[in-house]
Amino acid sequence: MMPPFKNIDYRTMLAYKNIAASLLLRVFTGIITLILVPLTLKCLGEYSNGVWLTISSMLLWIENFDVGLGNGLRNKLCAYVAGDNWSDAQKAVSTTLILLILIMIPIMIVLALSIYFCDVYSFLNISPEKISDLKNILYIGVVLFCSTFVLKLIGNVYMGMQLPAVSNFLITAGHPIILAGTYYMYVNGIHSLFYITFLNLGTPLMIYLFAYPYTFFVRYPQLRPSLKFFDRSMIRELFSLGFLFFINQITGSIVLLSSNILISKWFSPAWVTPYQIAFRYFSIITLFFLLVSSPLWNATTDAYERGEMGWIKSTIRKVDKMLYLFFFAIILMVAVSGYAYDIWIGDATVIPLSITISMAIYDIFLITSLAYCYILNGMGKLRLQLYCTITGIILYAIAAPLLTYFINNPSAIAISISIALLPNVVCNSIQVRKIVNGTAKGIWLK
Repeated sequence: MMPPFKNIDYRTMLAYKNIAASLLLRVFTGIITLILVPLTLKCLGEYSNGVWLTISSMLLWIENFDVGLGNGLRNKLCAYVAGDNWSDAQKAVSTTLILLILIMIPIMIVLALSIYFCDVYSFLNISPEKISDLKNILYIGVVLFCSTFVLKLIGNVYMGMQLPAVSNFLITAGHPIILAGTYYMYVNGIHSLFYITFLNLGTPLMIYLFAYPYTFFVRYPQLRPSLKFFDRSMIRELFSLGFLFFINQITGSIVLLSSNILISKWFSPAWVTPYQIAFRYFSIITLFFLLVSSPLWNATTDAYERGEMGWIKSTIRKVDKMLYLFFFAIILMVAVSGYAYDIWIGDATVIPLSITISMAIYDIFLITSLAYCYILNGMGKLRLQLYCTITGIILYAIAAPLLTYFINNPSAIAISISIALLPNVVCNSIQVRKIVNGTAKGIWLK
């Protein structure tokens, strides 16, 4: 009798194992998130909860200020390990960590000064009577998030080692603590936006602080970062690849992460809550999609470095089939959304059907774009993606105010984001097929 998986290569088997482990972690995270969303809403109320969601989306912008170094390290580390070049791998980790620290310290200072001197209440259209300690909330948010951001390098190391499940575990580990803390606040009548911010942003920092010694002193001592392994000659190499990741990240984030801010300014912070609940409802599908597809990034890098185009072609065919299953799941979620919202959040807020449908369209466009984006990222083909993303920003800048004028609710923002994703949806699919079939020329090769 043939042993199971006998004909599956090691790279595919490693991807399958990581997908399976990530699936369990994502299911666990998804369950906690489903409980946490209504619990936080009840703890804070619709208005303060909308403010928290707006602040958290603003802080996510900081993730782009690594100028793509995290993703650049992820690709380079995978390539170095594939070539058994551990010396350069350690230099890459050390150089990236030091650069992140040098980038993040001045950013933290600039943001703190901006909060001190700017009228943040007017900028976010927030009432000082309802949120009296907004500046203190923003200060603690910036410090905790920036500190966590540097240590998230640990997750990129595991990604580069083709172990995304470990990176997912680091993200998941803090969720039970956040849930327990939020529940404690709710049952004891502590309705504090400051404490919610501290809990949600301080917990991930604690997890990464514990993970650092295990990762670099136990699991991978050969990758342990040190100032003596800082290599100036690697800066250009890391930045050359990382900068394209950065431009793609920040241009994409301008579209996605600005949505809460625009809703808060153009409508009200209270509207951010139903918008984000619909977003998180469909993010269940997005999370499952990401856990299945994210291992493809570094697996593709490994295959591309070894010239194994047959493996990449086979992977693309599997991705095509997978997308149809996710499309069906999204349509089903729209059909049962009314019942799902009732069970999930009760009468805490109302989510209009228009927002649900527009968010479903956005999710379809997003996963279609990402499906082929990860494969292209693994091959280092980023320039055409950049052009498409910039085109998307222009489309978004035109569509958002125009649709908002005609559609008097946040569904206009979700539809505008879908329009912004359209160039990537079309071009990513075409480019990846041209490359693997050997027909790519000119811009399709970049």
